[in-house]
Amino acid sequence: MKNQTKYALIAVAAFLVLIILFDALYVVSEMNQVIITQFGQPKGDAITKAGLHIKMPFIHKANYFEKRWLEWDGAANQIPTKDKKYIWVDTYARWRIEEPLTFFQRVRDERGAQSRLDDIIDGETRNIVASYDLIELVRSTNREFDITEELEFILDKEEIRKINTGREKIAEMILIKSSEITKEVGIELRDVRIKRINYVDEVQQKVFDRMIAERQRIASKYRSEGDGRAAEISGQKERELKKIQSEAYREAQEIKGKADAEATKIYAQAYNRDPEFYQFMKTLETYRKIMDQKTWLILSTEAEFLKYLKKTSK
Repeated sequence: MKNQTKYALIAVAAFLVLIILFDALYVVSEMNQVIITQFGQPKGDAITKAGLHIKMPFIHKANYFEKRWLEWDGAANQIPTKDKKYIWVDTYARWRIEEPLTFFQRVRDERGAQSRLDDIIDGETRNIVASYDLIELVRSTNREFDITEELEFILDKEEIRKINTGREKIAEMILIKSSEITKEVGIELRDVRIKRINYVDEVQQKVFDRMIAERQRIASKYRSEGDGRAAEISGQKERELKKIQSEAYREAQEIKGKADAEATKIYAQAYNRDPEFYQFMKTLETYRKIMDQKTWLILSTEAEFLKYLKKTSK
């Protein structure tokens, strides 16, 4: 019985030692840095060296912070530019914890840091963007580009002028101004960029209306040009058709004239050869043309027209 009690005490003691040892040891990786706190208050400087470290169990607490570069992606803000263009500006940044102790004392954790960065970067973005015209935020260089008829109609002359600062330099100014403030909370800003710029809904709708009106104007222009071209082609077709018909009619008349002349010649030859027979054939031809079963003729018996009929009847 005594041995069992002894073994149980040893097991409990070993278990307690393991618990104490487990709480006393902590590991710092290459990606982390640690602040040791005692009842919520930091004790000493940050531990940045990777490896196994010891702390006072149950009293000290290891607070881990990232060493790596972190992402900040802000919400889009509605900002008026210097030339009174109301736009949405969406920015993002890269940052890291440079002074863990200061960071812990000022913002506590990454969630607090994100909230603090919202205030700092958004505020500086608003101040700087409001100091420049829209064209300065859109373009980074004065590179030449073709301005089409459609683009020239949509854009104002002021919107296509050359820039003095440009988008990249404005983003750099936001970075410099914001970095001066973030250092106070132990944060290093590496990069701030303008991710997207867009008109607010009201202005955007006006731009869309202008684009639609311009497209309608261009479509009307093309339709007008098409109608003019169609009328030109139709007129040319009519002229060519009349020319062809005129030439065909002339040729037909020439052929008909030649045929009539040839027929007249043949008739004349036949008449000269046998005038009586020719007159007889022409009279029969006339009979066929003017008389049928329903034709009635009232003629004198001495009419020349009945000469061959009377001879036939005799």
